[in-house]
Amino acid sequence: MTNPPPWTSLHAQVHQTLRQQNLLSKGQRVLIAVSGGQDSLCVAQLLLDLRSRWEWQLAIAHCNHRWHAEAEAAAAAVRSLATAWQLPIHVAVAEVPPNSEAAAREWRYQQLGAIAQAEGYEVVVTGHTASDRAETLLYNLIRGSGIDGLQALAWQRSLTPTVKLVRPLLMVTRRETAQFCQERQLQVWEDPTNQDMSYARNRIRLELLPYLQQHFNPQIETILAQTAELLRADVHFLES
Repeated sequence: MTNPPPWTSLHAQVHQTLRQQNLLSKGQRVLIAVSGGQDSLCVAQLLLDLRSRWEWQLAIAHCNHRWHAEAEAAAAAVRSLATAWQLPIHVAVAEVPPNSEAAAREWRYQQLGAIAQAEGYEVVVTGHTASDRAETLLYNLIRGSGIDGLQALAWQRSLTPTVKLVRPLLMVTRRETAQFCQERQLQVWEDPTNQDMSYARNRIRLELLPYLQQHFNPQIETILAQTAELLRADVHFLES
């Protein structure tokens, strides 16, 4: 008999978030989007650890954009992990590599929605974090977005008429997901395109946010994520 995984403060936080935000229900069929990066590995491991409490039926989905030479190796690593976790895995491979971040995101969500519908999963979970939320808020602010753009990444939204997308880690920073992966000895695959400074989001992540952390507020990611959450509440109030 194997020992149960350690119950950490991160498990408690995500467990509580799922209840408070009404993201997942007991016994649901849940498809987890796993790229091989630290955030998606973190959310997948957390849901696997919490599965016995929620009685979910879990599966993994991996989207291969074919953007770089290591894409096949990353896909193979995710397959191996799914096998080790004894979870079904569904892999989508782009026929033609997307030519932009926006095109890649659109293709990825299309594939996740199609897999979920075909295989009967009610929910798709992604590993978006507070760090992603902070980056998105800054990106949209620089572009001159209104309040809808500044609320930056909602906890959940419709992916298809029958499938919803949920993001349980929106109050967890990338630093925390890295620490969790290290503690659980999860092999992280870094996407080389994350270092490509021709993408505005990468410049925000690698240059602007570290500058703001160093010179203005070490907790800037958490603060911006909280600001996005307050704006989300404002938008919800105005719409209702």
